[in-house]
Amino acid sequence: MFKKILIANRGEIACRVIKTARSMGIQTVAVYSDADKDALHVEMATEAVYIGAPAAAESYLVIDKIIDACKQTGAEAVHPGYGFLSERAAFAEALKANGITFIGPNVGAIEAMGDKIESKKFANAAKVSTVPGFLGVIETPEEAVKIADGIGYPVILKASAGGGGKGMRIAHSREEVAEGFARAKSEAKSSFGDDRVFVEKFIVNPRHIEIQVLGDKHGNVIYLGERECSIQRRNQKVIEEAPSPLLDEATRKKMGEQAVALAKAVNYDSAGTVEFVAGQDKSFYFLEMNTRLQVEHPVTELITGIDLVEQMIRVAAGEPLELKQEDVKLNGWAIESRIYAEDPTRNFLPSTGRLVKYRPPAEGRSHGVTVRNDTGVHEGGEISIYYDPMIAKLVTHAGDRLVAIDAQARALDAFVIDGIRHNIPFLSSLMQHERWRSGNLSTGFIAEEYPNGFSPLTAEGEVAHRMAAVAAFVDNMYNQRKRHISGQMQQQKPVKFHDERTVALAKTQYEIELDEAEGALLVRFVEGGHAHRLESEWIPGQPVWNGLIDGEAHSMQIRDILNGFLISHAGVTVEARTFTRREAQIYNLMPEKKPADTSKSLLCPMPGLVKALYVEIGQELKAGDPLAMVEAMKMENVLRAERDVTVRSLKCKEGDSLAVDAVIMEFV
Repeated sequence: MFKKILIANRGEIACRVIKTARSMGIQTVAVYSDADKDALHVEMATEAVYIGAPAAAESYLVIDKIIDACKQTGAEAVHPGYGFLSERAAFAEALKANGITFIGPNVGAIEAMGDKIESKKFANAAKVSTVPGFLGVIETPEEAVKIADGIGYPVILKASAGGGGKGMRIAHSREEVAEGFARAKSEAKSSFGDDRVFVEKFIVNPRHIEIQVLGDKHGNVIYLGERECSIQRRNQKVIEEAPSPLLDEATRKKMGEQAVALAKAVNYDSAGTVEFVAGQDKSFYFLEMNTRLQVEHPVTELITGIDLVEQMIRVAAGEPLELKQEDVKLNGWAIESRIYAEDPTRNFLPSTGRLVKYRPPAEGRSHGVTVRNDTGVHEGGEISIYYDPMIAKLVTHAGDRLVAIDAQARALDAFVIDGIRHNIPFLSSLMQHERWRSGNLSTGFIAEEYPNGFSPLTAEGEVAHRMAAVAAFVDNMYNQRKRHISGQMQQQKPVKFHDERTVALAKTQYEIELDEAEGALLVRFVEGGHAHRLESEWIPGQPVWNGLIDGEAHSMQIRDILNGFLISHAGVTVEARTFTRREAQIYNLMPEKKPADTSKSLLCPMPGLVKALYVEIGQELKAGDPLAMVEAMKMENVLRAERDVTVRSLKCKEGDSLAVDAVIMEFV
């Protein structure tokens, strides 16, 4: 077994590999760029080597720098994680030439399966069901349009060397093909150094289901069940689960055996994933094979009990698989949420900055539920513009799907992040969505259920009553603290706090009555007469209220604001204020502050680089016309006119780096 390995990656996957290596008694080497000098993976590793500037092309993608780091430290093997060099055959070959083991598949498998165009050809030859498409290299937009016309719309354009949704566009018309081809090539070149793009038929209302395979260097290959990854936005996965609510045992076996046959055909000898696009009728077509560890591997680990990173390391060291297919048993259900630094209210555009607070929920197993948080950040760390915006992967495992979903909802409610925008409110609301809970999924789920983007949910029904009750509990705790402040002037009568209160959740008000019970607070709603019993050990200052409401466990985030609290729960964030009856009457007379009018400006929706300005001062534009392109985290975002406008002024130039809400241009 190796004594020391180097992780040629960063962030949560580098931390994940380090954890398993530690448990195996293996020393680890981290590599880092200028942007990552204070990163968590650098702190966790046994030693660390500096490899260059923040841009990946000058650090994490430079093969010679990785090899030099191995030679400096005596690392015998390299785990590539995912992304970066993980699927580069040239990297595996360079390591081999220098006597360093690649913890991944053989070069032949990478070449056959790592390239999307070549893998389709290989799958066809191996009689694996594939999606109709054109597998050759396309040189011009005109050629792409001609091919798309022949296949039939809609089509999808994909970067041959792509992954993670980069270099991918869906087109429903000839015009969209021409524009999407240019954007896909540009993103592919920026992200992977390879601008080849191919076209295939886009399956309407599809599901994304993948099979995890594991092979060794002795010809053994097994499959470890499937993962459903249909909840996506911009072709990038947001939530994954294992197993899939669509599959039955017969379909699972058929897909698994087909994945194993494909893996054996290329002598696959590591962890890998065969991805399929599936119809709602359980039909399925080969999509691609990822010759690396997947982002969503934790859900497979939790339902099988198999550490995939450990298996990759053992296989790379030449050990045969100890597991046989009949040893693989699927136990329970696992849900994974990808927590991104992005603003769901701005169409999920990236957000960057410092993590002023980062308090994930407690990990471990309790009452049949496991909570796991894979992360590569820490409180006080920075989310950089240079890399993927993922903050963490929150995973819950339980005996069945709905219990795992409810556990995920509670864990999200307890996940505190301040300093940047993030997608937890969206993920929390999704856990309550009936279509998600029913398992009626497709890759179009987010576009269909949130056609106008995500808007913060309003406090309604039982969720509102729970939040109002907790607001009353929090206010009552502050009042109790006030009663016991030392050094107060003595009065003939003690200060009395009214048990009759009014809780305002935004503009909605609830009249309540409080009653202390042993170890609990009873909150009775005057209208309707129903009451909630709250039990909690929460004390003022804690960012998360954890407790029981009528015997059920709930979590809510509490942030102090002027004269009240900001409470977040179940996808709802609302300002809560608690008054006496008289205070409520006065509060209702307060004038409402109106937001500033920004309707005549184009604001930068996220921190990014201005790649292009498509307009001039005085130019008249129609709704839908492109205005500018802003690049953030290697994604190119074209900003368009929302209505007919005339350009008054330009406030930036191409090449400028802008902050969120910076003015790009003004309109007449």
